[in-house]
Amino acid sequence: MNPEEFATHLAAARAEVGKVIVGQKDLVETVLVAAICEGHVLLEGVPGLGKTKLLATLGKVLDVEFGRVQFTPDLMPADILGTKVLTGNDFKFHQGPIFANLVLADEINRATPKTQSALLEAMQERRVTLGGETHQLPRPFLVMATQNPIEQEGTYPLPEAQLDRFLFKALVGFPPADDVVEILKRTTAGPETEPNAVMDGAAIVEMSELVRDLPAGSHLLHYAATLVEATHPESEKAPELVKRYVRNGASPRGAQALILGGKAFALFAGRPNLAAEDIWKVAPMSLRHRLVLGYEALADGVRADQIVSEVLEAHPSPQPVS
Repeated sequence: MNPEEFATHLAAARAEVGKVIVGQKDLVETVLVAAICEGHVLLEGVPGLGKTKLLATLGKVLDVEFGRVQFTPDLMPADILGTKVLTGNDFKFHQGPIFANLVLADEINRATPKTQSALLEAMQERRVTLGGETHQLPRPFLVMATQNPIEQEGTYPLPEAQLDRFLFKALVGFPPADDVVEILKRTTAGPETEPNAVMDGAAIVEMSELVRDLPAGSHLLHYAATLVEATHPESEKAPELVKRYVRNGASPRGAQALILGGKAFALFAGRPNLAAEDIWKVAPMSLRHRLVLGYEALADGVRADQIVSEVLEAHPSPQPVS
């Protein structure tokens, strides 16, 4: 597969999703790019904005095995991973819904931290260990999660270790009035349109390998490392807003997300190489959930996206590497 075919495949997938999802062009592209990177995505927004609908539609368009888990306060880890059941004289492992290519973790922050933590090994190592036995997950393996804003009643904050395993975090805003009108036309008159499958698991894996093979200049690798370093308040490269409001900066996974996501967006645009503007594009979605802000930020109304913007302003372009 070459870059032109890559862009054509993604454009076809975006068009099929667009048959069901009105507007939200940037959000749809973000979710598609994460899938092509074989990365996990967290969508945050108030109920009713189509987060679950988007991810369910994506499963149909990508034509992969789809699993859904509705997270509730009484959900247990075995409900996600599976459990051993006595069958005859032996215990037989029964797989949970995590054993799918695309797992929709709906309202993930309504489950307790114990249950949320059950996903840690699966999301990082693509495997599940139960009773001393390790079970490999299929490839591709994607966790697409939705969550309500933490201010909503009945929610639990996700552990930092789990947040860090999401390649991107996307914010879902309320659609403009014209989009709401189009939603009403599609959902209140006649049957809803069903999307067609335009890809499969093998195509996703092939496209993922093309993303990784895309060249990235050493100056861009250093630039991604600089941006992540600048999110740490103890760093000399950190701007004033970081030193004042950030408690812990992004991990090296943040730099990986900048490079992988940037490569995928470059291919999406039909370009055979990574550029600085690709890193700028993915910086908010790659870093916003990896910053741990102090209480001062909450008191002053400072958001993670403001911090990321300040970091980009402090380091607007890559520097030559000697």
